[in-house]
Amino acid sequence: MLRINELKLPLNHAEADLPAAILKRLAITADDLLGFTVFKRSYDARKKSAIVLIYAINVEVRDEAEVLQRLHHDQHVMPAPDTSYKFVATPEQLAAAHAGQPRPVVIGTGPCGLFAALLLAQMGLRPIILERGKQVRDRTVDTFGFWRKRKLNPESNVQFGEGGAGTFSDGKLYSQIKDPKHYGRKVLTEFVQAGAPEEIIYVSKPHIGTFRLVKMVEQMRANIEAMGGEYHFERKVVDLDIEQQADGGQIRGVVLENGERIATNHLVLAVGHSARDTFEMLYNRGVYIEAKPFSIGFRVEHPQSLIDQCRFGPNAGNPILGAADYKLVHHASNGRAVYSFCMCPGGTVVAASSEEGRVVTNGMSQYSRNERNANSAIVVSISPEVDYPGHPLAGIAFQRELEAKAFQLGGANYNAPGQLMGDFVAGRPSTAFGAVIPSFKPGVHLTDLAEILPEFAVTALREAFPAFDKQIKGYFKHDAVLTGLETRTSSPVRIKRRDDTLQSLNTRGLFPAGEGAGYAGGILSAGVDGIKVAEAVAQSILAGAAK
Repeated sequence: MLRINELKLPLNHAEADLPAAILKRLAITADDLLGFTVFKRSYDARKKSAIVLIYAINVEVRDEAEVLQRLHHDQHVMPAPDTSYKFVATPEQLAAAHAGQPRPVVIGTGPCGLFAALLLAQMGLRPIILERGKQVRDRTVDTFGFWRKRKLNPESNVQFGEGGAGTFSDGKLYSQIKDPKHYGRKVLTEFVQAGAPEEIIYVSKPHIGTFRLVKMVEQMRANIEAMGGEYHFERKVVDLDIEQQADGGQIRGVVLENGERIATNHLVLAVGHSARDTFEMLYNRGVYIEAKPFSIGFRVEHPQSLIDQCRFGPNAGNPILGAADYKLVHHASNGRAVYSFCMCPGGTVVAASSEEGRVVTNGMSQYSRNERNANSAIVVSISPEVDYPGHPLAGIAFQRELEAKAFQLGGANYNAPGQLMGDFVAGRPSTAFGAVIPSFKPGVHLTDLAEILPEFAVTALREAFPAFDKQIKGYFKHDAVLTGLETRTSSPVRIKRRDDTLQSLNTRGLFPAGEGAGYAGGILSAGVDGIKVAEAVAQSILAGAAK
């Protein structure tokens, strides 16, 4: 198989143009082309009137060696790399090494826990999966109930339950992580087998959307159970059984809220970035944990048509391009970085609280991305050294304080506080919406958002919004709506692990993983980390048997 990179065609090219371009690039006849598949498709929209599609193509030809020799000077034609997944051990090897030991346990069923459990099951290790929240469909009922009726279930919401926080998001499946072993391809392939559209394998910025994610998560659960995995929902882990040894601790089990103890020597901790009580339990049990940076800010809503026009010009609305996204960054004069995060084209702003008396926002889109507004978090970076020093859990306290302020400013009824962008920059409260109608449910209460955030964040944001207008004309729109508060951009802690074994620095058998542990950000990177940790569990089992 050959790989052709950087094969460029016009946006609206005919279907026959692609094979014709392959023949021309390789200088072969149609009889010599045995087949091809699209490995990747992206676009270049720098010239809005002439947007170009850019392909990476896997090609099967009659005489591959001759073509490679003839085109050895072309850096974009090469042997196609092997992107198939390779297991670190067979079920037979692990069964022999793991005989007589308790089963591995996975805490959390977000993308990281899901893929850790899937890989462990595929390797024959029959994991036990514990989830504090409900199955994904029951969780969806609770979450929509909160949005409609203001009744929060602290254990079943946007943050907690099967599928994790990514279930109520845009379902983005791309990441900037380095991935030399093509773990991301494994994630996407498993999603397709569970019902995701096949295009996520090759489009440059794949996404799924909430409703499709629900069905996929259910199918993957069924697959894991068919391989011997065992799910337990509404089972919150409240303590760890750690055997203290001369050279550190060793996991021996977990204790559930109902008093049940489950024995294990291998525990994957994939609890997500909002499991604050779990972080406190880990700290109290002596597991090494430290504060890490995260970001705070607002959700911003513009008309999606404005973003489409700014990004795609006359090609706005083209079905291949879909709803336009954006990525913005501004380095403010006070030294703070302001940037867009989790941009949701054609989506909605959603209530993401997981604790009573606090307001948190997030963004969500369906697969169609056809809602009238575009939304994105616009956030300011903060750090423990400067903004919440002195304690590993200080970032949690910082988040809680801001979220409680947002709850009060919104009216103490789970409405979110909001403000028009022009009023925020001018420093005056808003009293009426303009053309942009906010999508947040239960509702938005107009006020002065400067009362929530620290002064440095307000100053940086007020500087950034007009600056963003230079990158996207019309972005600094007076009646664009800001909704507060965005605090769950990433985990406020890092549960540090060893680079070689991926186990906790001071607790063997504990494998911190995913966003909650500070090692991922987003669905794809969390899934990849779950795969890495599952491999580490398998390697630990093999190493233990070899002693």
